[in-house]
Amino acid sequence: MQIIITAVGPDNVRLADPIIHHVTGEGANISEIQMYDHDDQALFAMLLRIELPPQNLDLLRKALVEIGRLKKLSVRVWSPDERADRPRLAICTTYRTEPCLALLRGIRDGMIGADPAVMIGNRNACRSIAEQFDVEWRNIGDERGVADDHGMIAILDEFDVDYIVLARYMRVLPAATCWKFAGGRIINLHHGLLPSFPGLRPYHDAFANRMLTYGATCHFIVPELDAGNQIIHQSTFTVQPGVKLEEIQRVGQEDNEPRCLVEGVRRVVSREVQLHFHRVVATS
Repeated sequence: MQIIITAVGPDNVRLADPIIHHVTGEGANISEIQMYDHDDQALFAMLLRIELPPQNLDLLRKALVEIGRLKKLSVRVWSPDERADRPRLAICTTYRTEPCLALLRGIRDGMIGADPAVMIGNRNACRSIAEQFDVEWRNIGDERGVADDHGMIAILDEFDVDYIVLARYMRVLPAATCWKFAGGRIINLHHGLLPSFPGLRPYHDAFANRMLTYGATCHFIVPELDAGNQIIHQSTFTVQPGVKLEEIQRVGQEDNEPRCLVEGVRRVVSREVQLHFHRVVATS
């Protein structure tokens, strides 16, 4: 059984030792370990990927959470094998309805073997989509759309989600959130081809560079915001010279982006790919 352990908390000394000693004492084989000190935030973060024979995951989770309590660390113990057939998704949105609608249709039609546990928005634009598919809706934004990041984490824990899908969620996740759900659990849809066109206006940037091919990128989120090696899937479309930017955006937003997201999420929940040392690798 593959198990991913994350620990995040105030920067201090000797935080990782008790966790590592416990899992090795249980006979775990460590296949990946990453530790970071974010000095500017006084934040310690660790990811541990281990292999253990099938056992009582709840007992391991209980022991490590207790270590976290003693060390003032937020510890999460997660295994993609626990609900391999039907992982639970949190779908996060802002304005665009097309990506989340395509994702829910893909689940309904059997293209994606997962369950939509909750939809989270920092705006209410996609609430009607959640209601249409009978998915729990939670709004974490204030009147200006500023997200309650701590509230988001509480919701993710409440619904016991396996993967977080940022379906054109137009807020940057804090480093602490990225580390708490590190190891290939956060999937993002970017409305441009990475790494060439990052940022908030990739259509405009590509248009300014006289591009005739446009695209979208589905990638894993890592705390460093590097999407060079974390690409899960990209889809493109080509336009004729002289096509207006508005038409390019329409095609991209209504067709290409949703299609890219559905295929990217399908690859992840089908366990065709995974994130390992911040790189996407095939599982077979």
